[in-house]
Amino acid sequence: MTFSIVARCPHSGALGVAVSSAVPAVGAMCPYVRPGVGAVSTQSWVNPYLAIKALDLLAAGHSVRDTLDEMLRTDSQAGLRQLGIVAANGASLSWTGKQCTDWAGECTGAGYAIQGNMLTGPDTLDAMQAAFLRSAGMKFEERLLLALEAGQAAGGDKRGRQSASLIVYRDEPYPYLDVRVDEHTDPVRELRRVFGVAVTQLLPFVESMPTGTDPAGLPPKEVRDMLMLPPSRRPGMPAMPPAQADLLQKISGTDFTQERAEANLHAFQPILSEIRKLRELDLADMHPAVIFDPTAPWRRSEK
Repeated sequence: MTFSIVARCPHSGALGVAVSSAVPAVGAMCPYVRPGVGAVSTQSWVNPYLAIKALDLLAAGHSVRDTLDEMLRTDSQAGLRQLGIVAANGASLSWTGKQCTDWAGECTGAGYAIQGNMLTGPDTLDAMQAAFLRSAGMKFEERLLLALEAGQAAGGDKRGRQSASLIVYRDEPYPYLDVRVDEHTDPVRELRRVFGVAVTQLLPFVESMPTGTDPAGLPPKEVRDMLMLPPSRRPGMPAMPPAQADLLQKISGTDFTQERAEANLHAFQPILSEIRKLRELDLADMHPAVIFDPTAPWRRSEK
């Protein structure tokens, strides 16, 4: 029901997981990471205790092979599970139970484990592996996302799309990056957009947060100034087209400043998104044509 990549950066030692599925909130269920220890994705019929136990065993010095064997030995439903494990030393293993829904499988290499079940076919994992290896010179979090995008483009979950997640830990006990799309018609694509915002707005802040070696960490002035701005005015956020600002002002009857108009449009985006979906539906066989136009009442009043 899910495809993922679990990996370690050979340069920084960072650990991370990128995962997508046709169930909501995959990032809250599947990925588990412990800096300096390892990373795990628990999939198919998810058992979070397997991931938690795996990290405990790795932390105690067990190899990935011994860790996986112990996890499977103590799980009476091992045939329904799928797991990807990467240790802090780069050792990796995957497990796909015989009762996982087809197509299911995995591929592993030094520093990564790629796995998926209920997929359109093996092309999903092949594309993920190729994308990850091809991007060896890029930033770790970018490599994980590229692999996820390649898997989606090659087919992904055969049921469709719903959620996606990208999580990376460096040296600290808190995540360096943790971005999620919990319910969306194209979650991997939306994750790319959210990731772009995080790179320009979140990561400069995270990189200046207190650490174990610098407990008094404080963002530099340019980061503080950036975060004091409304979200719509920060780097990485598209400016609202003048036509949209004009329409919003016409509908409301208020001459908003550009800043206020952008904030209002941001708040109304979920409603506008639903209207766009309804406009795209073809329900002619079931119901007379209905045209959704939120500006109609105001246009009629001008006649």
